Amino acid sequence: MKLDFNKHPHRRLNLLTGEWVQVSPHRTKRPWQGQEEETAQNTKPEYDPTCYLCPGNDRAGEAKNPEYTSTFSFVNDFSALLPDTSNEEVNDSDLLIAKGERGICKVICFSPRHDLTLAEMELPQIEEVVDLWVKEYKELGEKEFINYVQIFENRGEVMGSSNPHPHGQIWAQETIPEEPAKEMRQFEAYFKKHGKTLLSDYLELELKRKERLVVENDHFAVVVPFWAFWPFETLLISKRPFGRFTDMTDEEKKALADIVKKITVKYDNVFKVSFPYSAGFHPAPTDGKDHPEWHFHMHFYPPLLRSATIKKFRVGYEMLANSQRDVTAEFSAQWLRDLPDVHYKKRG
Repeated sequence: MKLDFNKHPHRRLNLLTGEWVQVSPHRTKRPWQGQEEETAQNTKPEYDPTCYLCPGNDRAGEAKNPEYTSTFSFVNDFSALLPDTSNEEVNDSDLLIAKGERGICKVICFSPRHDLTLAEMELPQIEEVVDLWVKEYKELGEKEFINYVQIFENRGEVMGSSNPHPHGQIWAQETIPEEPAKEMRQFEAYFKKHGKTLLSDYLELELKRKERLVVENDHFAVVVPFWAFWPFETLLISKRPFGRFTDMTDEEKKALADIVKKITVKYDNVFKVSFPYSAGFHPAPTDGKDHPEWHFHMHFYPPLLRSATIKKFRVGYEMLANSQRDVTAEFSAQWLRDLPDVHYKKRG
């Protein structure tokens, strides 16, 4: 029997981690009687006097936000990493092993407006966010003890966002975290064997076949990766192989803002809600090495499954055995690709 991706259970290899994903397309027909989420209110005020991220408002302790009119970043008042932590190592009988980890955590406010997400911001405003990402990556990465700068966003209550004001975070730290470290091993092996970046060849294939392509511009493309785990997971890839935020030309910075707006608008248009996700960049480490194997990219991990109120849970088999998804990557890509490029709120 010939394998049919749309009907038969099968496994797909995640090239970025070396791990497998179980795909079970026949399960999409099963009835749902599980938990359903409440949809967040789509209407928020432009300014909230109780929000600790709005301009001019009090934060923790004696901190107070300036009356900022564009983007704004500050050291997180409740940082998970601290720059003055001891880097002492502990090893008890090769069984209890630990090491101090130094780092800096920052918060980035995308806009002074409490009610605007990236999907609803105008393109020049998103370009200012991109400029701030570049600036923070450069400044944090130049610190002697910072070897990786992780820039990310948790959007929506269902993804654990503690404040509805549109914002992102940066965790810059001494070691290269587990997920980018997995990718680095895959990148290095592929570059050593082929003399090119893994994502260069992968993107060339996706642009040729187009069945998992969602949207593109002159410098970036967004695909549902062949190995996607989350139902509407996407991967944003630069068309030119480079590793760092600071490697981008001015034209590429503008194109990055454009492609981020395009994919986030499509997400909101799926179920006509502010689409929740965790998203983040995987740029090259800032450890002083060249990293010719690295290829700039961004992950979007949205949890919604069948509607605005039903999300995918990572439980049971997925926690104990193997990542698994029901709908195929090709099905999700077609859905996203066919959605309008104009935000549903602006279409009426």
